[in-house]
Amino acid sequence: MKIAIVGGAGGVGASAAFNTILLRGGHELMLVDPRTAMLSSHLMDLEQVLELAPGTAVRAGTQAEIGDAELVVLTASVPLTLASTRLSYFADNAGIVDELAASLPPGWNGLLIVVTNPVDPLVTRLRERTGLDRRRVLGYTLNDSLRLRTGLARGAGRADAWVLGEHGDASVPLLDRITVDGEPWHPSPTEADGAETFLRRWFRTHVALDSGRSSTWTSGLGVARMIDAVALDRHELWPASVVLEGEYGIDGVAVTVPVTLGRAGAVTVHEWELTAGQLAAFCAAAETIRSVATLPAVAG
Repeated sequence: MKIAIVGGAGGVGASAAFNTILLRGGHELMLVDPRTAMLSSHLMDLEQVLELAPGTAVRAGTQAEIGDAELVVLTASVPLTLASTRLSYFADNAGIVDELAASLPPGWNGLLIVVTNPVDPLVTRLRERTGLDRRRVLGYTLNDSLRLRTGLARGAGRADAWVLGEHGDASVPLLDRITVDGEPWHPSPTEADGAETFLRRWFRTHVALDSGRSSTWTSGLGVARMIDAVALDRHELWPASVVLEGEYGIDGVAVTVPVTLGRAGAVTVHEWELTAGQLAAFCAAAETIRSVATLPAVAG
């Protein structure tokens, strides 16, 4: 598959490229970024990675070439700041989304994966700007579920837990749908509170470090595996942000839901049964996202 990573010189974009190469899917990777020196540095480095994990083609590309890709992954973003919420990046990053939408030729029928924050309102905006089938415009939001699993402290890789809703403060952890080693597991109130606290504090705790970097390792590997699931038509169950059309009583806004991923994007959008409290939180998250998605972009 021909894949363009927009923002390929950044930490998440370069990490996604590196991990995609290691998965050996045999793709054609094109990294697009105006920071040409940084991009060249990554490509010089990745040439030797290909000696250890051959099979993928990697090169630099331009904004004008994005329309040649079958799958476009957006990781480009304004620089991280000491923001208290991902939503504060919307106005600036909406301009990046608008530029990407304008780069796609009429009739383009590829797939888009948005990693740039805030994911849900940007997916909503990008789908509106491109007019693509909503199942072909997806947001990467796996990290929330991974952080909930980490917060459960059941041993790395043993717990399976899901977070739906917004990729942000309005997330909805499904604490009644947890398995450990494949078996249903019900956390105690103390365990549940600790896991949810870990999930909700993670972003602010990380941003407060003022390190200037995002979750490059987690996002890079997660995005690479999402690319793999889509490009190789694996029909895997994933959490992803997608514009809903009546599911969960929500219409016209992107929210994280369980989807089956394949070559067509979100092959199936699943409607899981939620408790009354979870559904109320889920709908509240959708309205928060809707209110942000309609804000104007900062003029570039």
